Amino acid sequence: MKRVHYILCFLLFGVTIPLLAQNVSLFQQFNGRYDYVAIGNTLNTVENGSFAPCVIQTSSSADLNLNINQNVVAAYLYWAGSGAGDFDIALNGIPVSAERTFSDSLDADRIFFAAYANVTDLITNEGNGTYTISEFDLTDVIGPYCSTGTNFGGWAISIIYQDDNLPLNQLNVYDGLQSVPTFLSITLDNLNVLDNEDAKIGFIAWEGDSALAVNEQLTINGNVISNPPFNPANNAFNGTNSFTGATDMYNMDIDVYNIQDNINVGDTSATIALTSGQDFVMINNVITVLNSQLPDATITVDDYIVSCGDNSIDLFYTVNNFNSTDILPANTPIAFYFDGILIAQAQTTNPIAIGASENGSLSVIIPEDTDPNITITAIVDDDGTMNGTVIENNENNNMFSVDIQLLVVPDIITLSNLIGCNEGSETSTYNLFNAVVSLSYEEDQISFYLSLEDLETASNEISTPNNYNNTTNPETIYVRLESPPCYEVFQFNLTIENCPPNIPEGFSPNDDTYNDWFNIEGLYDIFTEHKLQIYNRFGDIIFEGNNEKPWYGKINRGLNNHGKTVPVGTYYYILNLNDPNYRPMVGWVYVNY
Repeated sequence: MKRVHYILCFLLFGVTIPLLAQNVSLFQQFNGRYDYVAIGNTLNTVENGSFAPCVIQTSSSADLNLNINQNVVAAYLYWAGSGAGDFDIALNGIPVSAERTFSDSLDADRIFFAAYANVTDLITNEGNGTYTISEFDLTDVIGPYCSTGTNFGGWAISIIYQDDNLPLNQLNVYDGLQSVPTFLSITLDNLNVLDNEDAKIGFIAWEGDSALAVNEQLTINGNVISNPPFNPANNAFNGTNSFTGATDMYNMDIDVYNIQDNINVGDTSATIALTSGQDFVMINNVITVLNSQLPDATITVDDYIVSCGDNSIDLFYTVNNFNSTDILPANTPIAFYFDGILIAQAQTTNPIAIGASENGSLSVIIPEDTDPNITITAIVDDDGTMNGTVIENNENNNMFSVDIQLLVVPDIITLSNLIGCNEGSETSTYNLFNAVVSLSYEEDQISFYLSLEDLETASNEISTPNNYNNTTNPETIYVRLESPPCYEVFQFNLTIENCPPNIPEGFSPNDDTYNDWFNIEGLYDIFTEHKLQIYNRFGDIIFEGNNEKPWYGKINRGLNNHGKTVPVGTYYYILNLNDPNYRPMVGWVYVNY
């Protein structure tokens, strides 16, 4: 299905005024051993005019003949005609749709269009041969245009190729859609003229008439240019193709001019001027080819590292010399900016060859109290004052910006402490996961650390959190819970308390090495100041002991029987732990043999 496009218009006091044309400006630049050729053809059967037949073809063909050493690197198709536009056509039977469109007009009733598509792959695959544009149908459009001789349609392909036999050139492709009459001036920027030998400029233009040459003149930098016999000085746009010598390109032109004597070494721009007293001409594409031996420095920030709570950023960058015709010298300066403020500088280490790159890295410091969402701009060939030191092919592609989010240290949330029983020397064994039971997480999201520094760098993680022995009392544990884009931080303390001892219900002091004494577990290593008293069933004290004097069932108090083993029976004990957290413990113990 054909796409129908409409030219946008403004309605002002009942008058419809078409939008203005699009200025011709730089579209692509190639630096190296490059040149170009252009092919194309008209859809008009004769030159338009008031008395010419009002017919138009829907297809036409042209031949491409590159030399064997000319390798296609880009092919740009432009097509144009009367009306609002046919933006879906075919090239050698393959559908092509407009990627960009242009518009212009003489008045509200006579509007014109142009379109662009990149056909590099198609030209590369098919190579030399005949190229046919078809399904380009303006048959139902041209009627109102014929009486004023403004009915036309045509197409052209600019083919940029690489050839090792060529000198090092800068090839600039400009496009847009601008027109005369009466006067048109176009400034071509981004030129670097080091040598004007064999410099040239080419045009794709629409609607020029060979029969109209009233005050028609093409100049560059104020100098009239011509290419006789195809393009005389007083009739530049006259239906010819300078590359093929064709003179029947009705109402379109594919022209190229030598401008060696019209441009000077050192020029960075050129001004094209076209005057016409009658002929309506639209310039769609301009290509310049100039000798050039210059580097082209570009930079990218490939990666960065930010640390939580740290305003320093490690940047990893690459300096390229891709679209160049000379080596980028060593020590080319690099500047890094934040909010327009210079924050760091670097320089290239080695000369960078044509088409090569060099990697580098550095740390930058962002001012305190900065919003965490920042943009850092890296500029190569910048001495820190926004000025360069190296003349380049392109002075407008030295900048690269990267958006970075600083990792702000989150507030630390305090969890309940874990209390462990003193296992001696104020140590205990903990399952650290018991401290985070109130949190929702997957196990691989959470980790435990002994310091905030380790937590922030995710280093020295506690390896066995389910079986951890404290090293100090109390000891602070920090928890990192991953929660993109940052993480949450928690902390809790491990504390020690003297847990109550485990008192046995009996023992047998028969010297068989099993259960021979009143072995109260958790008493002697923990409650070292305890006192133990043993009473018989008559209420008489028969033993007093402490941490150095456990009870082996022998009597050491009372008037008689000191050193003798007590008889079988039940005995009452009072265990004073001498710990402010515990009252004296009392109970019965059975002695048997």
